[in-house]
Amino acid sequence: MNAVPVAELLASGGELASLKLVVDDADLDRVIAKPRIQKSGLALVGHVFGIDPRRIQVLGETELSYLDRLAPVARSEASAAFFSLGLSCAVVTRGASPPPELLAAAAATRTALVVSPSRSSATITALHDYLDDRLAETTTVHGVLLDVFGLGVLVLGKSGIGKSEAALDLVARGHRLVADDVVRLSLRPRREILGSPVGMLRHHLEVRGLGILDVRELFGIVAVAESKRVNLVVELVEWRDDEPYDRLGLDAKQHVLLGVARPLVTVPVKPGRDMAVIIEIAARNELLKQTGHSSAERFAAELDRQLAKGKR
Repeated sequence: MNAVPVAELLASGGELASLKLVVDDADLDRVIAKPRIQKSGLALVGHVFGIDPRRIQVLGETELSYLDRLAPVARSEASAAFFSLGLSCAVVTRGASPPPELLAAAAATRTALVVSPSRSSATITALHDYLDDRLAETTTVHGVLLDVFGLGVLVLGKSGIGKSEAALDLVARGHRLVADDVVRLSLRPRREILGSPVGMLRHHLEVRGLGILDVRELFGIVAVAESKRVNLVVELVEWRDDEPYDRLGLDAKQHVLLGVARPLVTVPVKPGRDMAVIIEIAARNELLKQTGHSSAERFAAELDRQLAKGKR
């Protein structure tokens, strides 16, 4: 199971750089293992069912105003009960100063209590963005990921079949490279698959005979993308004369990535076939299908109609 230590969250920077730890001896090795946060108003009144200590707990204006209305003894009891749950981390929003009783309960349990200067909605959005990335289920595949007409096209195939050469041709035609050779895939909310490059391979493309090319330097910043959701998988395979390839395009195939199926087009490679053009047309065809238009299905339906007419 993926997990993020609280120390890593506090050192993440970016939109979360303004988070401030207000408990000196907090256990920063505790881990956050769930990407969704919880707003914990019910826990403060003793209803702790459903509270998951592996989630970040957010205390906003509503929760703090409730604590403020309590008598000091009741506030101490509510705070102690809340932090007795073994929480990974709690965040107070709007830059509010936590009540002394809340601070004391957090310190007594060595729980990280953090103050965010932003309102709850902005803080939650930033936390979700960070955790969605860090806690996502991931894998890597050998292939090339491109942005073709706005579609994320993942090109697969055995080494040496021409994936990178086709990618270079597509970049020269105005499309964008996301990743070559090793593509990092992560499962995001709404079962989307996000692809990105790995380490030093970012912006680079390997073409046999030319070596490692810096696509951004050669073609400019518009020729690369930092990440892209995968919409279509194109598999390049060696041409075989005895293979019954789909002639009409009615054989709807899928490729599963991290448990999510994506449309798959299998393209046989042989001398004289322009792979870049074929991949480009595959992307155009997928865009048409997404709008409910299938050339193959329309052709098959018309063929059936003509055959039926001829039998009359």
